[in-house]
Order: sequence, then C-alpha cells, then structure tokens
Amino acid sequence: MFENYRVFETDFAGRPLIIETGKTTQLANGACMVRYGETVVHVAVTAAPKPREGVDFFPLSVDYEEKQYALGKIPGGYGKREGRPSEKAILVSRVIDRPIRPLFPKDMRNDVSIVCTVMSYDPDCLPEIAAMVGTSVALSISDVPWNGPISAVSVGLVDGEFVINPTKDQREISKMAVTVASTSERIAMIEAGADIVPDDVMYNGIMAGHQANQGIIEFIKSIQAEIGKAKFEYPSNDPEPEMFEAIKEFSIEDIKFALDTDDKVVREERLKPIYEAVHEKFDEIYPDQAEKIDECLYKTQKYIVRRWLLDEQKRVDGRGMDEIRPLASEVGILPRVHGSGLFTRGQTQVLTVTTLGLVSDQQVMDGIDDQTTKRYIHHYNFPSYSVGETKPSRGPGRREIGHGALAERALVPVIPSVEEFPYTIRLVSEILSSNGSTSQGSICGSTLSLMDAGVPIKAPVAGISCGLITEGDRWMTMVDIQGLEDFFGDMDFKVAGTHEGITAIQMDLKISGLTPDMVKEALYKTHKARDYILDEVMLKAIAEPRKELSQYAPKMLSTAIPVDKIREVIGSGGKVIQKICAECDVKIDIEEDGHVYVSGLDLDKCKQAMEIVNTIVNDPEPGAIYKGKVTRIMDFGAFVEIAPGREGLCHISQLDVKRTEKVTDVVNVDDVIIVKVTDIDDKGRINLSRRDALIEVEGLKPETPPARHSGPRQNGGFRRNNNRS
Repeated sequence: MFENYRVFETDFAGRPLIIETGKTTQLANGACMVRYGETVVHVAVTAAPKPREGVDFFPLSVDYEEKQYALGKIPGGYGKREGRPSEKAILVSRVIDRPIRPLFPKDMRNDVSIVCTVMSYDPDCLPEIAAMVGTSVALSISDVPWNGPISAVSVGLVDGEFVINPTKDQREISKMAVTVASTSERIAMIEAGADIVPDDVMYNGIMAGHQANQGIIEFIKSIQAEIGKAKFEYPSNDPEPEMFEAIKEFSIEDIKFALDTDDKVVREERLKPIYEAVHEKFDEIYPDQAEKIDECLYKTQKYIVRRWLLDEQKRVDGRGMDEIRPLASEVGILPRVHGSGLFTRGQTQVLTVTTLGLVSDQQVMDGIDDQTTKRYIHHYNFPSYSVGETKPSRGPGRREIGHGALAERALVPVIPSVEEFPYTIRLVSEILSSNGSTSQGSICGSTLSLMDAGVPIKAPVAGISCGLITEGDRWMTMVDIQGLEDFFGDMDFKVAGTHEGITAIQMDLKISGLTPDMVKEALYKTHKARDYILDEVMLKAIAEPRKELSQYAPKMLSTAIPVDKIREVIGSGGKVIQKICAECDVKIDIEEDGHVYVSGLDLDKCKQAMEIVNTIVNDPEPGAIYKGKVTRIMDFGAFVEIAPGREGLCHISQLDVKRTEKVTDVVNVDDVIIVKVTDIDDKGRINLSRRDALIEVEGLKPETPPARHSGPRQNGGFRRNNNRS
C-alpha cells in the first residue's frame, strides 16, 4: 500500500535519528516524520501553485505546534483542546524561520507554509531540534525551490565541556544553551542564552555546533539524492534590469541627498517627493507595475547604502563604523511605579517599568516542556506611534513576543534567586521611538529599571547589535545599526552581556550564513561596545541597585518550615492563616516544599506575621519573648495567645513589676502585651510573665519583690482549666 515508504537512520549525538517518508501526508509538497529518541515531530511543507499578487516580500509562514497528547496530558479549559500557541511555540517558530528564509529565492512570491507538529515528547531529545532537521528534510525532498539543506543542534556547556544536544539533566546544569544552524559551509543562525559565558568560550561552542551539523547535512543530502523531487518553476517578481537601471539613473542623486541625514523623519520627508516624481514619469512607461516601480526605488536605496558602506566606509548618519549613536540614560521617571528606566540611543528610545509582586503572582506555564512557572517576566510593546504610523493595537505579535523573550533571556542570569529576593518580577518595555535595535535598547532600559527598583541583580547587562555588508569575498561589519542598515544590510547580530561575558545572542541573516571570522569579529565588536555603554552611560545614571525598595512596592519576607508543620500554620479550613493575614494586614503564600512568603506594604507587620508563623512552627522555649493578645481573664491571672492555637497563662503575680491586687487593674481581654516564657510543663502548658518581659525589654525595675505564691495555687489554676484550648 505504501510503495514510496522509506526509512532513513543515522546517529545524532549518540541517539538514533530516524526519518520516515512516503507513508503519510501524501498531498503535501514535502513531508516527513522525525523520530529522535522518543521525540516524534511531523513536518509538512506546502506551496501555492501561483504567486500572491500585490506583495513585495516572500510569503513564508512557519508554525510549530505543541500537542498536549505528546506528553500524555489533557489540555485545560472548558474546550479541552489546544488553544493559541504558547510563547515557547512562537519562539521556536521564529528560530526555525530564521535559517531557512534566506535560502529561498528572493524573487519568489508563492506562499509557502511549514507546519511542525510535536506528537511525542522525550525530555532528553529537544523537539525543536527535531523540527528544524525535519523542516530541512521536508524542504529538500519537496519540489519547492530552496537552496538547502541545513542542520541544527543544541550546544551545552557542562563541567567545562561542550555537549551536543544535551539531555534534560545536562541542560539543568549547563552554563549555556546555544542553538546553532548551519549550511554545509556557513553558520546560518545562532540563538543563545548563557550564564555570563566569556566570548571565546561562546565562539568555540558555536563552532562545535557548526561542526556537529555537517554530518546531518550530508545525511539529508543523501535522502534528497534518493527521493528528492525536481523543483518547480515560478515567475520571477524582480523588475526587468532595464526598468531598474532607468529608475535608478533618474532618481539616484536625489535619493543620495534624501538618505544623507541622521534624522529618520527628515529622511522620510525627503523621499516622498522623489517617489511622486518617479511615479509621475514611469507610471505611463510601465503601466500596472506600480509595485515594481516601488521595488526599483527600494533597490536603488539599498544600492546607495551598500556602496557607501563598502566603498567609502560611510554610514547614512555620518558615524564611524564602530561608533555608537548618542546615548542617554535616566532612572526614576515614573513616581508611583516600583522602578523605571529610560534608555535612548539615537532615535531609538525605550522606557522599561519594573513591577514587584508576590511569589504567587508568577506566571503559570502550560507548554509541553518541564517549566511550569516563571517568576521573572519580560513584556515588550511596539506601538505604531514608535515609527510614526497610525495603526490600531491588536496585541503582541510574533515580533513583540520574540523581542521580549530575547530581553528576558539576556537578564535571567543576573536575576537573584527566589531565596535571595522572594518576589515575582515583571518588566514591561515600552518602545517610544524606533530607529533600529529596540530589543537591545530594552535590555539596557531593563537593567536601569531593575536597579532603580532595588532588585539586587548580580551585574548590569547591556545589549548592542552588529551589522554586516557582503559582496563576493568582501565584507565589513559596523556596530549599532540603525533602521536603514538593518533593512539594506545582511545581518543583525544582537549580543547582550555583562563586562565579564555573554548572556544572550540572536542572529538574523539575509544571506546564507557567516564565516567563522565574521562571527569572531561580531563578538569582539559587540563586547567592546557594551562595555562602553555600561561604563559611559548606564552606570553613570545609577551605579548600583538601590538599597531600599519603593514605598509602593510590597515588602516580602520568606522562611522555610517543615512540611509536616504546614497544616498547623494553615489551620482547619484555613482559619489560622486567615487570622494572621487579617490581624497583620499581610498576604501569606505557602508552597508544597515548605517555603513561606509573607508580603505586605508595612515591613513591621510582615515581621509580626513571620514571628507568628515561627511561633506556630517552633515550640516556644523558656526565655523567649512574644507579643500576645489577652483572650481570657481569671481571678488568678490572664490567658495570653502568643500565636494562633498557642496560649499560655500569665499568673497575677507575673502581670506587673508591682504587686497586683486584681487582674483587670493591669490587663483586659483583647489587650496586646509582651510576655516572656518562663517554663513549659511536661504536658506542654506554657507559663508566661509580663513582669519579666517588662524588666528585660523596657528596663523597668520592680517596685517591690514579687509575691511568691505556692506551687499548688498556680497548679490549681491549671487544674481548674484543664480543658482550655
């Protein structure tokens, strides 16, 4: 029945990689089932038979789908089916897209769709790696024009050694998580997170991944040679050479003048009459080809910018190749928020706001991996006004999610642990103005905001991008690319880190890949640039995290209690914990492992609540002093609750530093008094002394020696109240 069924197998980092084709998905242009360990990913590629009209870009869509059945889970919610893609799925879709997009013909306008579906999940074999390899196989054997194949691996650093495709246990202790995609000759994509790893270590890790990719590329080529289809023909969308040359000759000098400014607004205003003049002249010559006329104008701008860079080492705004645009940093911009930082680089401006919340405010994750919660959250907003456009907000798109995740990844290594800083931390980066590299600006703004909020980060982090222009064997890099250099250049190599090392990398390319020398130079230049940004701008705005939190931030205390004591702190039906929260005006969160978090706006009340918790958990010892509430009054003394469920007797002789004739002369029900534990009998009953507490804490002196009551009298008091709670 399945006469075209083929199975191909190879070793991939010590585990079997199996590619199945020909059994399923017969109607797609190309498809395969990838089995890596017990991870199974289905990949299908389809292409439209005709170009899409009215578009000036290649319409490629990549969707990475996580199915809950892949790990034996039923989705939550009323519908009990998968909903919108998780942020992790969106980020993986972007990672798959980046290395394959430059390998499609630039003049093709046929829609191409790639769908990667995770059907079985083995934590030791990352499904995103299987999906990238499967995408390369499916495209290679399809009839869709594509200049692959590629391969991708994950690189870890465990005990000082590089590990290709680390297992779950290895990933948990790895100092870096780097995804490297390669062609047979060049590095096509880098996505990295690292725990402040030195540049040379990162470079060697990238090269280790590039080398590991070569065997899988040869494996895919062998599959393509055996079952690959001939690529289909498509109509080119490129303007005719004669048309391009005519428009370029007519407009080039005017466009050079328009582009030669460091002000994006001025540049766009200068270009408008040029577009009008070109259309007025050429619309009659090339009727019904308005899009191609605009394409010629775009290519003319690209030609000018690239010639300036390659031939004259001239940048649009007049900077040197390694010169950063004017920088500015401010903190404390917003008075009522917990922390804020404004970072400006040229006409790119980012305001990041920090909000501190309870540990229970952490984000609940519902993907297929093992991460269930997240206490550090970074959101990135890119409103249309930031680029001078009018467009309604529709919520974050893939770009916003991707940029927010990059900034988040860059700062994760310096965020204090929950034990050091028991807060959930949310950062929101508002892009106020955009002219290139807003994601890196949000990293800088976030560092400022965190320090302004008093978050004890381990080290400040800055981000910067490096661009690239290539022509044959010629190439050159430039630091801090602005919008035009990003649009018309070949690379946006974003690197974030501290003085000591790298925390995150994201590389976007418009060419097939980078040579090792290009990677090395980009790492060197970005390190030098981020050192300058940190020392000359950011640390002059705020040198270290503030010592005190904002008065509007919740105050947080934490402790750990034995798990078997959790029930006592919560009480029957939650009565004990609710009482503590009501009396102290705090919120208390208790986790399954015994960690207790007390939060409120008043630090003293938080301390009071924590003392109560500790009293419940730890048996009182003679000599300990407590603040308690009088619950009952007897002729022989007062019963004082030092914690919910913990009550002791303060005998009349121990109520004051002077002789007391009547209990109510000193205390009444609901009075709050300080008491000292004098002893605990063999039945666990607690004897208290207000007299001793006053002498020890307030330094009072007894006016007369205390009356000595016989043992039977005090014990008699206990005997008459054997049933007290």
